[in-house]
Amino acid sequence: MERQKSFADENQGILYIVGTPIGNLQDMSDRAKAILAEVDLIAAEDTRHTRKLLNHLGLSTPLVSYHEHNEQKRGAELVGKLKEGMRIALVSDAGLPGISDPGEEVVRQAVAEGITVVPIPGPNAALTALVASGLPTQPFLFIGFLPRSSKGRKEELAKWKSAPATLLLYEAPHRLPEMLTDLLETLGNRRVAIPRELTKKHEEWLRGNLADCLAYIKEQGPRGEYVIVVEGAGKVREEEQSPWWEGLSVIDHVEAIIEKGSSKKEAILQAAQDRGVPKREIYNMYHKGSE
Repeated sequence: MERQKSFADENQGILYIVGTPIGNLQDMSDRAKAILAEVDLIAAEDTRHTRKLLNHLGLSTPLVSYHEHNEQKRGAELVGKLKEGMRIALVSDAGLPGISDPGEEVVRQAVAEGITVVPIPGPNAALTALVASGLPTQPFLFIGFLPRSSKGRKEELAKWKSAPATLLLYEAPHRLPEMLTDLLETLGNRRVAIPRELTKKHEEWLRGNLADCLAYIKEQGPRGEYVIVVEGAGKVREEEQSPWWEGLSVIDHVEAIIEKGSSKKEAILQAAQDRGVPKREIYNMYHKGSE
């Protein structure tokens, strides 16, 4: 067992994990501003982005980059400086470092070296979305970004399909329609809340079921940064548990899967798995109806 005091003495290094605004600069806390002013160095995901924040705050603390492409090497360098007694603040572009942003690795290294790590609470997009979603807030499961491929997304979602917890996800705007399609096909037509541009001037919320929200986003086009809050398995209402393909003929079912990019062979196999029948039965029905 290890114990860490909340604060080291003046001769020891400290790593501060500092939360910064996710959009609205007025969400910057006085404590976070004070820490950024007092430390010897700020390790930032994007130094250009953080420099704009420092300029807004009237600060000129030195900056160094720390991002996903250099976190191993730069993390070791930062730990070396901490061991020499430097006090360093870690920030991401928005929110809390380490939550779908760089930070986890350098914290791990610092803890392993016995360096004091002090969190400075601040905004977080996932929890901000959760508390205003209208969905159950306890329990919840933060998943973050899913894999980029449809196959990878479905495999990951299958792990959490039965979890009786509200799911919190992030997604890039250009992948949002495909991601929501995979959510619908894997989890069913659950209730969701989908805010975009949280805390910003154009903040907007979509609330309803997955199918309706997906149709709206396809029609309007995705714009801005999104959080997706999804109803947990234990809370799904019976009328929303019907599979997406219910009401389709076997031929239309297979054709719908093919339209999403699968081969005919893959589509027949998927339709058979969806319906719980032998693949040969779907194969025969599909080819007989296509003649």
